[in-house]
Amino acid sequence: MTGKKWEYPRLERPDRPWMMRTYSGHSNARRSNELYRMNLAKGQTGLSIAFDLPTQIGYDPDQPEAIGEVGKVGVPIAHLGHMRQLFEEIPIEEMNTSMTINASSSWILALYLALAEERSVPLTELKGTTQNDIVKEYLSRGTFIFPPEASRRLIVDMICFTVNRVPQWNPINICSYHLQEAGATPHQEIAYALATAVGVLDAVRDAEQIPEHRFNEVVGRISFFCNAGIRFIEETAKMRAFTALWAEITRDRYGVTEPNLSRFRYGVQVNSLGLTEQQPENNVARIVLESLGVTLSRDARARALQLPAWNEAIGLPRPWDQQWSLRIQQILALETDLLEYPDIFEGSKVMESLTEQMIRAARSELNEVTEGGGVFAMIDELKQRLVHSQSVRTQRIETGELTVVGVNAFNESEPSPLLQGGSDAHLTVDPALESELKQDLTEWRKQRSSEAVEAALRNLATVARAGENIMEATIALARVGGTTGEWGQVLRTVFGEYRAPTGIQGGFGARTHHLTTQMSRSRGLQGGPPRLLIAKPGLDGHSNGAEQIAVAARDGGFEVIYPGIRLTPPEIAAIARDEDVDIVGISILSGSHLQLVPAVLRCLKDASVDVPVIVGGIVPVSDEPTLYDAGVTRIYTPKNYEISVIIEEMFELVETHRLHREHS
Repeated sequence: MTGKKWEYPRLERPDRPWMMRTYSGHSNARRSNELYRMNLAKGQTGLSIAFDLPTQIGYDPDQPEAIGEVGKVGVPIAHLGHMRQLFEEIPIEEMNTSMTINASSSWILALYLALAEERSVPLTELKGTTQNDIVKEYLSRGTFIFPPEASRRLIVDMICFTVNRVPQWNPINICSYHLQEAGATPHQEIAYALATAVGVLDAVRDAEQIPEHRFNEVVGRISFFCNAGIRFIEETAKMRAFTALWAEITRDRYGVTEPNLSRFRYGVQVNSLGLTEQQPENNVARIVLESLGVTLSRDARARALQLPAWNEAIGLPRPWDQQWSLRIQQILALETDLLEYPDIFEGSKVMESLTEQMIRAARSELNEVTEGGGVFAMIDELKQRLVHSQSVRTQRIETGELTVVGVNAFNESEPSPLLQGGSDAHLTVDPALESELKQDLTEWRKQRSSEAVEAALRNLATVARAGENIMEATIALARVGGTTGEWGQVLRTVFGEYRAPTGIQGGFGARTHHLTTQMSRSRGLQGGPPRLLIAKPGLDGHSNGAEQIAVAARDGGFEVIYPGIRLTPPEIAAIARDEDVDIVGISILSGSHLQLVPAVLRCLKDASVDVPVIVGGIVPVSDEPTLYDAGVTRIYTPKNYEISVIIEEMFELVETHRLHREHS
C-alpha cells in the first residue's frame, strides 16, 4: 500500500455555510442599529433581533407596567419611527431578518411591512422569520398576553396573510429552544415542538383562509428554532430524529411530498442554560462543542445558527463578546473541513440506534399530547411535566450525578482575566434611556393625526371582534402612527389577558429524600411551618428558577405562595401582608433588579411587612452592595446551584426572624 493516495468521499464542492447571526438589541433603536451594522460589517450574514420585554408584551415605554424594563433585554420598538431607526442604512430587501417576538408578532411584522412600503420594497422580496410561537411562552418563557384560543387565532391570521402576501417570509418559528431551557428532555423537546406545529397547522386548515390546493405552501413555510446542549452526540441524534419525524408528519398527516416543502428547516441558538457564572471562560468551550451538535450531521444541519456570548450568565454581552461568538462560527465553517464531506454519521450503528430510540420516545410523547386534545388543550399538563424534568436535572447537578466543570467539579480556580474589568465585563443599559423614550413617545403622538389613529384603533377592534384576519387592520394602524401599547390595549379589551399555569401543582419534587430533616424542622417550627412568598415583579417571564425554589421549598416543608409572573410591587406587598408570610423571595433575570427590588422593598415597608427579603437571578457582583444597602437580606445567583442549601438557609432566616419578633 506504500505510496497509495487515499481518496475520501468528499463533496464536489463544499456546502455553503449556514446563516450566521448574533441575537442582539438593547437600549434603543439607534444604538441597536449601530450594533447591527457593526456586526454585518464583521461578516454576520443575517439579523436576529431581540426586543425588550415591554415590546414583547404589548406595552409602550411610558406605561406603568414597563417601569424598569425598557431596553434591558432587547430593543424597544413602540412605533414606525423606531422601526425606521432600527433599519437605517440596512437594505431590508437584502436581509434575512429573524425577529424573536411572539404575543405581539402581528404588530411588529406590521411595522416591518409598513417600513417596506415606505421604501417601495415589494413585500414579495422580504425574507425572514417571526418566531410567533405562543405555546412555548405559556410553557417556559412567559411573554404571553392573550388566552390560548385568541393567541392561536392571531397566529393563524399571520400565517395566512404571509403565505398570500409575503411568500418568502417564515411566519412562525416553532421554538423548542426554551423548552430545553425549562427542563425538557430531548424527546420532550421534539414531541412538544412537533405537537405545536400540528396544532397550528390544523388550525390554519380549519380556518379555511387558504385554499386546500395551496395548503402545502403553508407547511413549507413552517420553520423551527432549536436548542443544542453540551451532549452533542445526543443532540445530533435529536436533530436527526426531528428531521425524520417532521418528514413523517408532513407526508402522513398533510400529504406533502415535495422535498422543498417537507424539509425540516431549523435555526439554532446553542444552550444558554448551561453557561456558568463560575469560571466563565469555560463557556467558550461549551459554546463550541454545542455548535457541533447541529452542524456535524450534514443531513440534519441547521440552516441558521446564533451563539450566545461567554458572559451571558453574568450580564448583557458587549459588542466584543458577540464578535467572539461570531468568530467561533466563522472558524468552524471556513477553517475546518466540516462542509466538505457527506454526512459523516451515515452508516454509524451508534448514531442510527440512538436516533431510532429518540424517534420512538418522541413519537410516544407526541401521541400522548395529540390524544389528550392537542398542545393548546394540554398546556397545564405539559407545564407540570417540564417543571418536574427541570427538578430532576437540577437535583442531578446538586448531587454531582451530572458534572458541570467549575461548578460541582474542579471548582478551584485562578482569577479570570476576562473579569478583571469588573462591571465593565458586561454591557450596562443606561437607566436614563427610559426617560428619553418616554419623551420620544410624547413627541411622536404630537406629530401624528389623532383622528387617524383613533379610527384605525376602532377598525382593529371591529375586525378582531368579527373574527376577520387582523393583519390589514394592524398594518393600517402602523402606517398612521399607532403604538405598541395602543395595539396591545385594543386586543386586551377584545380578547382579555391570560395567567399561565405555574407548573408547581401536585407537590412533586426530586429532593424529598434530601430534605426529610428540613421537612421535620419546618413542621416543628414554633408558630407553624414557614410561609414563603415567591414574587416575580416586572415583565420578566423566565420563571424556571422560581419554580424550582417553589418545588424544593414544598419538599422542605414550607408553605409556598407563588402567584406566577408579572406582579407589580404594590401587589407583592399586598400578598405578603394578606398571606402573613415569613419571607419574600424576589426573582429577576431581566437586568431590572436595581429598579424593581427597591420598589418592592418600599411597598413592603408601606404595608408594614417586616420580613427578610432575598433576591435570586442574574445579579452582577457590582450591583450587590446597592441591593444590600436597600435592605435585601440575601442574594442568590446561578453560582448557588445547591437548592437544598438555599432552602435550609431560608428556614434559618425565618427561624431567626420569628425569635427576634418574639423578643421585641
